Amino acid sequence: MDKKKLQKIISTIFIIATLILGAYYLFTGSDPLGLFTEPTAIPSPTLAPAASGAESASWWKVYFTDPAKINDPSNFSGSIPEKLIEYIDRAQETIHIASFEFNLTPVAEALINAHKRGVEVIWITDDEHGLEADEEEGRGQFAMLEEAGIQVLDDARSGLMHDKFWIFDGQIIWTGSTNITENGNFRNNNNVIVFHAPELAAIYENEFSEMLAGEFGTRSPSTPEMQSTEIDGTKIQVLFAAEDEVMDELISLVKGAEESVRFMAFSFTHDDLGDAVLYAAQKGGEVRGIFETRGSETEYSEMTSFYCEGIPVRQDGNPGTFHHKVIIIDNEIVVTGSLNFSNNAVESNDENVVIIYNAEIASLYLQEFELRWAEAEAPDADDLECE
Repeated sequence: MDKKKLQKIISTIFIIATLILGAYYLFTGSDPLGLFTEPTAIPSPTLAPAASGAESASWWKVYFTDPAKINDPSNFSGSIPEKLIEYIDRAQETIHIASFEFNLTPVAEALINAHKRGVEVIWITDDEHGLEADEEEGRGQFAMLEEAGIQVLDDARSGLMHDKFWIFDGQIIWTGSTNITENGNFRNNNNVIVFHAPELAAIYENEFSEMLAGEFGTRSPSTPEMQSTEIDGTKIQVLFAAEDEVMDELISLVKGAEESVRFMAFSFTHDDLGDAVLYAAQKGGEVRGIFETRGSETEYSEMTSFYCEGIPVRQDGNPGTFHHKVIIIDNEIVVTGSLNFSNNAVESNDENVVIIYNAEIASLYLQEFELRWAEAEAPDADDLECE
């Protein structure tokens, strides 16, 4: 048999086989050779979000500073201030700011541009660390705002106006541990969480209005019953110091932990919260914590008592400052904001805390915790005195 006849026979057999398989697929829905259905796509690997930023749901975003990689204040590319300026540039009506410190000129320029296009910009800051510090060399950004006609106010009192929140158009909240400074964004470990949620923005606007009226610290009315909301199944609670019983709530959350407690603390000196952490560990939960090195070596720090009770603790590995104020409970609840875990923070300062019940958000903070844990070191036992 010549070659052409053989090819013709093979082609005829293939066509007949294809027709038979096609009929079989039509009657059974089965396609054993994959001739009539699209191949199942192989999923791409899930990439862990970069340390300098991560985002998920349409209504929230989470960002972390990354001092090892993003540490040049003259280059905002990939930085948290770059994201902040994007929000400033998109604002249409109002930008209300309660923020402790400030020395980033490009942010000042963005706010001035917003003011020029008709956006109401108001900044409330601390007296000593805000307006008075603005007179120091290398500062002057508040003066820039005032010269442009933007209202800048301070608390004019001994307690700190330590808040860190921005409200855009009564719709978007930007908060976390990050001061709007070079150190805060390029040298320190910090976090920012952004919510696109008008119901949450209204809670912060109420607090902002109180401060605008001169009500700071314990003089501010406490309305915790009006400071909770639920967004797409996520419960969110907001608390303000010093008027709300912030520490009572944090102690209750930590004591109620069923599986785990992890914390990242610039300052952890509050004894009652320390006792709650010890209680969670004694119940058998996994408890670990990272302390800012310098702050942990004071006589008031809770680190020694934790270490002596066998709780795994480490001192941060950042040559700058470890500035987080975060607690993660049961891989689902995240506590963050401006509040250090200290008596001054809850008794005299203006502080904001947000408590988020969302496992996806918690997973990002847990990733940050593990990154920082890997950099950190266990304290030197010779430097600690256990009773």
